Amino acid sequence: MSEQAGSLKPCRVVRTGPVSIGGGDLVVMAGPCAVEDEMTLWEAAHAVRAAGAVVLRGGAYKPRTSPKAFQGLGEPGLAMLKRVAVGTGLATVTEVLDTRDVERVAEHADILQIGSRNMQNTALLKEVGRIKKPVLLKRGMSATVEEWLLAAEYILEAGNPDVILCERGIRTFETATRNTLDLSAVSLLKELSGLPVVVDPSHGTGRRSLVAPMSRAAVAAGADGLIIEVHPYPKAAACDGPQSLTPEEFSRLMLQVRKIKEAMLLLK
Repeated sequence: MSEQAGSLKPCRVVRTGPVSIGGGDLVVMAGPCAVEDEMTLWEAAHAVRAAGAVVLRGGAYKPRTSPKAFQGLGEPGLAMLKRVAVGTGLATVTEVLDTRDVERVAEHADILQIGSRNMQNTALLKEVGRIKKPVLLKRGMSATVEEWLLAAEYILEAGNPDVILCERGIRTFETATRNTLDLSAVSLLKELSGLPVVVDPSHGTGRRSLVAPMSRAAVAAGADGLIIEVHPYPKAAACDGPQSLTPEEFSRLMLQVRKIKEAMLLLK
């Protein structure tokens, strides 16, 4: 690890409204992979809020491998996300793909997500660094921890101290899962940066059956939060249905991770 990558200073707790990430509470962000329609989003939002999530996730702009795949609803999707969030009392996190869209997304969302494909898009990192909104920085598909921390420095040095790191799995030789979820990075990042760390077990595994065990493991590893895909009708989801939990599955998981978080606090 170079001196440059290890030079990150501990960040204050990242706050958006009443939500504090890195302050000791387990913060759960949940919702559908993409904003598809308002009725589905309302149903998902009510379900995740009832289970204990405090941030609604949902993509209005979707970076897809195939140009023929669902690309998101764009600005109308952002407006839906904001309306539903206001109506349910949830904060929001959504992805921004283009420097030209940063201000527009910031008008609608509480947390701006930089996805894995854009982790090293330095122009975009600098642009979100100028916005006074928290940034959720996902690890690149094949990024080392050092490269990830250096990407975070672009945001910090542009003037935005509110960076949240998100481990979402890396691409390895293994094909049994969508990605290889690197939970060792959670504890390592705590040592190296002091920045809040969130884990995405949905993209990290790509398998609904693995989301709960990896969520439990992430909390035990010291994660400050989780970001989980939840859809009322996973089989009908426009994207990522196979890794999306149903509201019932999500509710059960929340009971489990709360108990693990309580146990972790007793160990301190």
